[in-house]
Amino acid sequence: MDAEVALLAQSAGTTLVALMATDAWHQVRDGITRLWRRTQPERAETVAAELEAGREDVLAAAAADDQETLDELRLQWQGMVRRLLVARPDAIQELRALLDQLGPDGSAARQITQHATASGHARVYQAGRDQHIAER
Repeated sequence: MDAEVALLAQSAGTTLVALMATDAWHQVRDGITRLWRRTQPERAETVAAELEAGREDVLAAAAADDQETLDELRLQWQGMVRRLLVARPDAIQELRALLDQLGPDGSAARQITQHATASGHARVYQAGRDQHIAER
């Protein structure tokens, strides 16, 4: 089980830091905070604050192309998650479900790129989800 926990913690640290700089941030923050609230409620607020601070660090490091800081943040979250899973093995399934939801096939990790060009009197309407246009 130690190898399983280590691998899951590594995946969580990588996924968490990668998604901190995306539109999936709120879903990531809420999911991780909920996990801590359920398993270690006395630490949940501290973890929530560390998530917020970590996001600021990720955004700054990404803007500066500071790979070393991003690696350190991944390792920091990997360690925190590993310690949680060692203390509370019952959290493994919940974390797996969260990672499945956030991972490459989950909706939170989808990235949509759109490009459009309009000329003259043309109009372009783009949306990453539902779009309702009420024009006359």
